[in-house]
Amino acid sequence: MAALDPQIAELVEQTPFVDTHEHLIEESVRVSGALHDRWLPCDDWAYLFSNYVADDLLVAGMPAVDLQKFLGQTLSSEAKFGLVAPYWDRIRHTGYAQALRYTFRGLYGEEDLTADSLQRIAAKYHETVRPDFYATILQKANIEFCHVNSVQRIFMETAQPALLAQDLNIRDFTRCSPADLARVKAETGKEPRTLEEWLEIIDFYFATFGPRAVAVKCDIAYARSLNFRPVAKTQAARLFLHHVGTRAGYEDLKALQDFLFRYCVGKAQEWGLPVKLHTGYIAGNGMLQPARVRDNAADLSCLLQDFPDTLFVLMHIGYPYQEEFIALAKHYRNTAIDMCWAWIINPGASVRFLRDFLLAVPADKIFTFGGDYSAVEPIYGHARIARRGITQALSELVAEGWLAREEAPELIERIMRGNALRLFPNRHGTTAPVSTRMA
Repeated sequence: MAALDPQIAELVEQTPFVDTHEHLIEESVRVSGALHDRWLPCDDWAYLFSNYVADDLLVAGMPAVDLQKFLGQTLSSEAKFGLVAPYWDRIRHTGYAQALRYTFRGLYGEEDLTADSLQRIAAKYHETVRPDFYATILQKANIEFCHVNSVQRIFMETAQPALLAQDLNIRDFTRCSPADLARVKAETGKEPRTLEEWLEIIDFYFATFGPRAVAVKCDIAYARSLNFRPVAKTQAARLFLHHVGTRAGYEDLKALQDFLFRYCVGKAQEWGLPVKLHTGYIAGNGMLQPARVRDNAADLSCLLQDFPDTLFVLMHIGYPYQEEFIALAKHYRNTAIDMCWAWIINPGASVRFLRDFLLAVPADKIFTFGGDYSAVEPIYGHARIARRGITQALSELVAEGWLAREEAPELIERIMRGNALRLFPNRHGTTAPVSTRMA
């Protein structure tokens, strides 16, 4: 490995990120400490472990019942540390844990979580959570603004639109599960009985939020393949009636989802919105199906061909099958890759990916950072890892003669912020409250 080039390191350090993927809950929830089983299970330092680090703890052997207690509300800091300490020692070098260690250093001034630092970290967690702390942390991480795929609403009308640009989440429209139908009913008051009524709801969301969204986002790859085939509307209408009444079998549900997904892509194209798709590695533990993940790139090729005027943003580099995603981005004009989350899944693989990508694909087809967190604090540590990885990849390209040092400033600007500013609609700062109740 080449030594880190100090000039490149300085340029990467000074250049702001446009963060293209987060799941941040609204700051007001954090400040109020309003607990929620899904997005704020506890309000102490253990909360910072709930995204991703918790998965490594379980894989390292921590009993699930102990993790539940650790992320709960009743134990003292000392008791929580006693539960996590043996497993923290086992995972401290993973990307997930290193992002948290960088966060402890950069935000709290502590080198690591230890018995000695525990109480200071616990106190600084609470001292940090106050009005405007999102902006403070993102500024310290040198992040201009974030794209947020809200876990709270299909489209979040955020109180901080200049800082937290919003995606429109189309998963609920395409997956069409009972939970999705219930969520739409809670937001709109509508309970569709026919496909036409469901499409009217989809149209309403696009008409209401499309002008203010930066993209649409779908993570349906957690539940099924990305092989979306054309399906006639008449067939989809019959399947919808059957699905709502009795719940369709796998093949029928897939055909219905295929139609709905393609319908949403068409609406995204109509509103000029890029389509962000989860690919590759699956968060959590004990449920990864490598065969389906392996086929993500091949499954997408038909979609890329059928919607040549829609920009598809393929997220997470398709890890661990990232070479195929480089091939897609090289071959298809309407395809870009987002390195969000990838830096902490595997920092070394992400360095290699960025090197390989820049030697194969036009440099305007990549976004190099998204933290993928619900909590704002670990974004700082993840950004530290990403900056180190970008510096390493470019330093190696310069040292090996593939990149001239004088070309580095323009390239760094492009991949860290310029591509995002150019390829996504400039909609941050434009959100104004409206009613989501349909007439």
